[in-house]
Amino acid sequence: MAVPMTSRILRLGARTTSRSLTRRYQTPSFVISTQTSAPRASHFAPAVRCFSVFSGSRAGIMPHTEEPEAPDLEPHHEAGAHADLSDEEYHLHADRYMETLQEKAEELQEGREDVEVDHAAGVLSITLPPNGTYIVNKQPTNKQIWLSSPLSGPKRYDWVVSGESMHQKEGGGVGDWVYMRDGTRLSALLRKEIGVSVDLSEDGDATKRPSLDPVE
Repeated sequence: MAVPMTSRILRLGARTTSRSLTRRYQTPSFVISTQTSAPRASHFAPAVRCFSVFSGSRAGIMPHTEEPEAPDLEPHHEAGAHADLSDEEYHLHADRYMETLQEKAEELQEGREDVEVDHAAGVLSITLPPNGTYIVNKQPTNKQIWLSSPLSGPKRYDWVVSGESMHQKEGGGVGDWVYMRDGTRLSALLRKEIGVSVDLSEDGDATKRPSLDPVE
């Protein structure tokens, strides 16, 4: 009876040892499979980086970015240098212009009962509904003519002579009152807003700059 009992104990011990060894080798295989599967997840990392780069390329059109400035399509007028006038020359050109403008405004008044024209102490007032009242006055200190328009606002005009160059005789140019910031002429603005045309070329002697050549 002792021999069979010993045999059973040996077989039971062998089974226990076999199971223990099996468990020991199975556990590392599971760890190894886990470690080998981990690097596979890293293959998705480049896809995330690619997405971030793509989103960065769209940063220029996102709402938080500044809009580009629209191109300036407005024409720019070049204004020449204003003439160096003496006091006598200034009053000659300014008075002649104011008188011509008053005559044109009074002609407009004759055809419209709602137009009012008043000229006193170097200040010309023209009321033209529905625009409003225009004020044109001399500024002897600055040798300018000032305009207050209900549509375009206040502006200061200098006497500019055009047509004089190194190839032309001095005194042969024709002058006009010009807004130096954009080169627009007072006559052009009055023609556009009031409808009167102050044509300085009609009186060429008054608009030309006095010649410095000696009188023969």
